[in-house]
Parts: sequence; C-alpha cells; structure tokens
Amino acid sequence: MTVETLTPSTAAYRLTHILNALSAAHRLPQFPIDVNRLAMEAANIFHWNDPIAKVEAANIPTFEGALYPNEARTKWLLLYNSSLSSPGRIRFTQAHELGHYILHRTRRPSFECSPADMINLSDDEASVEVQADIFASTLLMPLDDFRRQTPSLVDFEVLGAAAERYGVSLTAVVLRWLKHTQLEAVLVVHRDGYIKWAFSSKAAFRNGAFIRTRDRVVSVPTGSLAINPKVSSERHGMELPAAVWFPHAPADASVRELKISSDQYDWIMTLILLPKGLAIWKPRDL
Repeated sequence: MTVETLTPSTAAYRLTHILNALSAAHRLPQFPIDVNRLAMEAANIFHWNDPIAKVEAANIPTFEGALYPNEARTKWLLLYNSSLSSPGRIRFTQAHELGHYILHRTRRPSFECSPADMINLSDDEASVEVQADIFASTLLMPLDDFRRQTPSLVDFEVLGAAAERYGVSLTAVVLRWLKHTQLEAVLVVHRDGYIKWAFSSKAAFRNGAFIRTRDRVVSVPTGSLAINPKVSSERHGMELPAAVWFPHAPADASVRELKISSDQYDWIMTLILLPKGLAIWKPRDL
C-alpha cells in the first residue's frame, strides 16, 4: 500500500474540496472556514487514529499557538493564546497548528509557535513553519477564489473586503496577494518611525524594490505618507516620487503609496505599488 505524501497545498486542497461539497450540498456559506470544527474532524478525513481531541484557548503568553499529544500519542490538544483578541489571528493560528498536525506530527514530539512563526517571510519551503504557513493560507484563502476577490488593481478597500470574507487579518491577505501577484509591490509594517519588517512581491524584488531590515534599524523615509502624522489612512493610494522610498529610482518615476493604521496592534501598514518594470537597483559604482 502506497502512503500518500502530503504537501501543504495538497493537504489544504483536499480539505477545500470537502468543504466546497458540504457548502454546496447544505447551502452553507463557504467562508470563513470553521477551523475549530475542521481540526476535530481531520483524523476522520485522513483515516488516522490519533485525532485532535480538543481545540481551546490557553494562557501561553510566549506562544501564539501550540500542539501537544497525550503521553500515549493517541490524541492531540490544539491551543491558541487566550490573549488573542482578533478572530482573524485566532483562525490563522488554529489553521497553522492544524497544518503541523497534518504535515509534521510524526516528525516532532510537539509544537510551540511564536508570533513570528505566524508571519513567515522566508521562502524556505523545507521549514516546517513555512509549510504550516502555506497550509494555513491555502486553506483559509484558496487561490482560485482569492484571485477572484483581488483583481490586478488593488487597494486597501479591496484587500480589506477579502480579509472580511475569509475571516483573517489584513496582514495575512496582503501577504497572500504579494506572494502570487505579477505586479511590483512592497509591504512595509512600521511603528514609531521605524520599519519592523518589509516584504516584496517577486516582480518587485527582481527589480531591486526591497527593504532590508534584518539586523538593521531602518527609519521610515521622510516625505512618505507613512511618516506623515496628518495622514492616518489612505486606503486608495496617493502618487509620490519613487525616490522617497527608493533613492536610486529615476527622478521622474512615481509610486502609489497606500497607508492604514491599526490602533489594536499599534502599527502602521504601508503598501507601495510600483510601475511595471521600474528598475531601482543601486548603481554598481556607488
């Protein structure tokens, strides 16, 4: 008997097909997905004998989520941090831990995932955290439906509507879009005038539009909407010189900058949309 090898995407799509069939048969809303219930049924779906027996909130302040077996490893407990106040963060955390259960439970004794594991910017698909992230994103925001909700020209109204549809955070939606769009775009998350992290679409990265933040302190640039205290939100975007964000961009080039603030998490999110093919690499002689 051949044992099926599950990748993050194949595992998520297996569940998506079942959920779609149930939604059509019983005329139920397709989204957002009830991950709690799905986790409890996962062992039956895959014909395993070590089910997730309980999904509950717990006081685990240093972790966003966790997955623990009993001593005999015959059942599992899926936990999420009780301090999570956002339903979107709870849903994504549950889906992330469900990904560990389906993909990795035979490889590790247990799982304890930090907030950083829930926003995984690495492209190392051998990493179990990256795999759990791919699973969660694919399950909660199936790509065929996601592409219908996010046309090529997006703004925070479009992306926010998608976040509402899927019951996930705006951050999760923007990252999903960036990882699959053909457009040049850069997401910047910042606080108190300093960039926490940034992520570029593949097309933007190829053209030099990226911001390195690892082991560096990077200020939000003067002249950007992001640093302007008089603009708390610009959901549709405003044109400004590309050189504000990318000093080596041509002087006549412009970008569209979108901005949205979160009082709940005390951060500001900026999305920079670049013209197609705009190359902004630093000249080699500088």
